[in-house]
Amino acid sequence: MVSKRLIREAGHRRKFLAVIDETPECERAVAYASRRAKTTGGALVLLFVIETAEFQHFLGVEAVMRQEATATAQAALDAAAATVRSRHGIEPELAIREGTKAGEIHKLIEEDQDIAILVLAAGAAKEGPGPLVASIAGKGAAFPIPVTIVPYNLTDEDIDSLA
Repeated sequence: MVSKRLIREAGHRRKFLAVIDETPECERAVAYASRRAKTTGGALVLLFVIETAEFQHFLGVEAVMRQEATATAQAALDAAAATVRSRHGIEPELAIREGTKAGEIHKLIEEDQDIAILVLAAGAAKEGPGPLVASIAGKGAAFPIPVTIVPYNLTDEDIDSLA
């Protein structure tokens, strides 16, 4: 169960959440989420989750690995934010979390009661649509807010016409 969303109360507006990672489809999710935020007067949150399981295998270099992962996350968020600013003229909120992607998405949704829609993009790989999209089908990982899944093959023109 998710806490009450506050988007209908004074001083609040609907936020679209997009996850930044190193998959090619993430750019499609950001494009759609930013376009929807702009056309609906909403806001955009970009989240990068650093998977901490990698650090536990190399205890001696954990601090260095964490610093490098944080720098990579910040660079990816900065690049995505720059694209959003130049294409849509909106300023996204940026968040870096450590943990599992699904777990940190759940936590952020619970903490920020203005986040009302999670936007993911389905991958085009033969392995399937991607782990986050696949997790929606599972009972334990289902997200507590509506999820929009953007097909990987949508062009910017397609997204403009749909968003």
